[in-house]
Amino acid sequence: MTSLKDLAQRLLQLAVLGLLVGLLCWPFNLVDRWCDQLLSLLPAFSGSDWRPLTLLLACSPVLVFPLLMLLQNGSFRRGKGSGIPQTMTSLEHPEQAPVLLGLVPSLQRLLLWTLASLSLMPLGREGPVMQIGASAAFWLRRRFPRWLADLSHGDLMAVAGGAGLAGGFNTPLMGVVFVAEEFLGTFSMRLIWPALVISALAAAMSSAVGEPEFALGMVGSSTAELTQLVWALPIGVLAGGLGAVFARSLLQVTRRFRLLLQRQPLRLGLLLGVCLSALLLLSGGASGCDGELLMRHMIEGGAPSNYLLPGVLGDLFTLVLRLIGPVLALGSGIPGGLIDPSFAFGAVLGQSLGDAGMLPQMGLALGMVAGLAGATQLPVMAVLFAVRMAGDQQLLPGLLLAAVVAAYVSRLLVDQPVYHALKDIAEEPITLAS
Repeated sequence: MTSLKDLAQRLLQLAVLGLLVGLLCWPFNLVDRWCDQLLSLLPAFSGSDWRPLTLLLACSPVLVFPLLMLLQNGSFRRGKGSGIPQTMTSLEHPEQAPVLLGLVPSLQRLLLWTLASLSLMPLGREGPVMQIGASAAFWLRRRFPRWLADLSHGDLMAVAGGAGLAGGFNTPLMGVVFVAEEFLGTFSMRLIWPALVISALAAAMSSAVGEPEFALGMVGSSTAELTQLVWALPIGVLAGGLGAVFARSLLQVTRRFRLLLQRQPLRLGLLLGVCLSALLLLSGGASGCDGELLMRHMIEGGAPSNYLLPGVLGDLFTLVLRLIGPVLALGSGIPGGLIDPSFAFGAVLGQSLGDAGMLPQMGLALGMVAGLAGATQLPVMAVLFAVRMAGDQQLLPGLLLAAVVAAYVSRLLVDQPVYHALKDIAEEPITLAS
């Protein structure tokens, strides 16, 4: 029987790990806010014309992308990749954890992601923050072998990785559900309880250093439940299909770029940098960063339209750019994540469809969750993320149906969930012979 002393010691260890993970997520959250501040200077959000400073910002990928490719294929090789596939590999193969979760790959991933993000590249951050969470647990276990001794290596890395997600987005329940839904494939009480404690404290630390509770704002909609369910079906189907296209494209591009990046990193980096800069210039900035600024703009009543094109054409153009940009950036191996990008293209699609029924805010919320569920095939996690980031609990019936429909549609089009498929690609040997 567990004594009161043992329980207190375990809770203390859980608390220390949770607070440490939340603190380590702070640099990522800080850089993310800087990115939005830079992006807000561009015409799509400022309403002003191009100026020398904003043109320089939009053209920064041309300079930074080749540098990132050279670093990733040279001295910063260990920091390459999202961070989630590396964490998943460390769960299955503990002997690889020192290489994948140590201090060096963590610092390298932070620097690579920071350079890419400040260049306004369309990257999320769940990969780096989940990897930093698992790295914190790995360091504690290595320094203190009896740290949370009742948890195996894999279980400890998994719950700490989920805490990284909680600390990165101030979303404690999402961190717990991601562990169960994606990492472990089971809702085990033995793991859910410690995951709740660690994720809650990581999120509390995240909140204490400035990450808001509803990071995107509050969706203003009180649509009747029956109306929500009626609209959830078509939005779920379309956004789920779009999420599947995004996931499949990302996997194909990632696999093809691996060999090209080994052979010609500078040339490919320059080409991709030119492409991303062109997207920024054409969209006035709407294609830049992770999409959170765009979604806040939409939640506050703005339109996703490209600043050069009116109405539906602008919405469609922005939607296409929000799909292409993240595929190019993430497919090159730059650390980042796909949660915010898929949330963003789902929001653009959903609001555009909602406009047809004079329900743009409802369409926006349903599109967000359906886009994310379609891209990841994780409907429960997608719903929790939507509720936490945009405060739209009043739309819960529609969100649940849209997420499930989108995940089912995606599963029909993409056999393997995207994070597992990315892990398999990362583990494939690279053959340089022609």
